Amino acid sequence: MTQPCTAFIEAPLAAPLSAAVLRQFDVAGPRYTSYPTADRFIEAFGADEYAAALRERRDAGTSAPPLSLYVHIPFCESLCYYCACNKVVTRHRERATQYLAYLARETRLQAAQLGRRAAVSQLHLGGGTPTFLSDAQLGELLAMLRESFDFIAGGEWSIEIDPRTVDAARLASLAALGFNRLSFGVQDFDPEVQKAVHRIQPAHQVFGLMADARALGFKSINADLIYGLPRQNDASFERTMAQVCELRPDRIALYAYAHLPERFKPQRRIAAEELPDAAARVRMLSSAIATLSDAGYVYIGMDHFALPDDPLAVAKRQGRLQRDFQGYSTQPEGDLVALGVSAIGRIGATYNQNAKTLDTYYDLLDDAIGEAHRIDFRHYFAAEFAALGPLAAQGLVRVSDHDIEVTAQGWFVVRAIAMVFDRYCRENRTRFSRVV
Repeated sequence: MTQPCTAFIEAPLAAPLSAAVLRQFDVAGPRYTSYPTADRFIEAFGADEYAAALRERRDAGTSAPPLSLYVHIPFCESLCYYCACNKVVTRHRERATQYLAYLARETRLQAAQLGRRAAVSQLHLGGGTPTFLSDAQLGELLAMLRESFDFIAGGEWSIEIDPRTVDAARLASLAALGFNRLSFGVQDFDPEVQKAVHRIQPAHQVFGLMADARALGFKSINADLIYGLPRQNDASFERTMAQVCELRPDRIALYAYAHLPERFKPQRRIAAEELPDAAARVRMLSSAIATLSDAGYVYIGMDHFALPDDPLAVAKRQGRLQRDFQGYSTQPEGDLVALGVSAIGRIGATYNQNAKTLDTYYDLLDDAIGEAHRIDFRHYFAAEFAALGPLAAQGLVRVSDHDIEVTAQGWFVVRAIAMVFDRYCRENRTRFSRVV
C-alpha cells in the first residue's frame, strides 16, 4: 500500500515584461523595505517609546518568535561613486575599535530592556563594508552579541563582502566565525564601468572567491548588480549578465542606479553625460530579466532572483516568503533589532532608526547613562574623575571624553580602581580584606 503524499507543481516562469511596459513604469518610487518608508519616520517616536516596545516584547515571553539582528558597519576603505549608503570613508583602522566599544554599549542597553538573552535566528552585517573589520574585530563583535543574545542552532548568519577586501584565507576565517551566508558586491564586470564608479575588481577575482566560498561550504551566496551606471550600454551589460550566469550565485539582487547627486555627495563625481538614458536602462533591465529567466533563475520580486532550489524560491512557491529590512527571508515574520549608526529596526508595530552620523550616535550613547539615572555624569562624578587622574598618570586607566578604560596593568589592581566610585567604603576601609 502506498503512503499518501503531497506535492506541488511548479508554475511556468512568466515571460518578462516588454520594453514598452517597463518604460511605462520607469518612474521614481520607494524600495519598500518598510512601510511607511524611512523618510516618513517621525522624531516623536524616541528612546522612551522604543524602550517600551522592547519591554512589551519581553513581557510576551517565550511566545515571541526569535529575533533578527542587523548590525551596521559604516566604514569603507575607498569611495564608490554610485553609493547612497550611510558610510565613513577612512583608512584609519583604529576608528573601528572605538565604534565596536559603542556598539557594545548599545547592545547592552537594548538587551537590558529585553530582560533576557533573547533567541536570535538571523544575523546580517551590512554597511559600509563589514569586512573593513579585521577577523579579530569580527570575532569580538560576535562574542559581544552572543553575550546578550542566544544564537539558536540552524540560524542564518550573513555578511556583505567587498571582493577587494577578502581572499580565500579571509573567507575561511568568516566560515570559522560561524557565518554561513555571503553577499558579494559585484555591480558590473565591465572594466570601463568599474573605472567610472571607482570600484576596480577584475572578474577573475570574483570568480575565484566564489569558488573558494563554495569549497568552504557556505549555504547561500548572493551577488549584487546595478544597471544604469555610467558607461554601461546594451552590449557591455549583456556581457556582465552572461558572466553572472556563468558565476551562478544562488541569489542575485539587480538594482536600478538612482542618480541623486543633490542628496548623495559621492555621486557628484559621476559624469551625468556618461549615464545611459531612460530607454537604454529599460533595455538593459529587460535583457537582464530575460537572460536570468533563460538561465533558470526565479524572479522572487522587488529586484531579486534565486535559483529554483534556493530556499527563497521554494518559499515563494509555497506562499511563505517574507520581507523585512534584511531583504527577503524564509523566516516567520518577527522583530528586528538594529545596532549601529543609522541602522533601522522593527519591534512589534513600530519601526526605529538610530542616529545617522557617528558623532550624534556616540553623543547619544554617552548621554544614555546620565539620562537613565537623571544625572549629568561628568558633574555628578567630578570628584571621582579627579581621583582617576593619578591612576591615569600611572598607566592604570585611560580616561577620555567617552570612556573609562582599565589598562592591562590596571586589571591587577582593578578593585582599587573600582573603589574610586564606591561611596560606602570611603569612610571605613578597615573591615575589608587587602586589595592586593
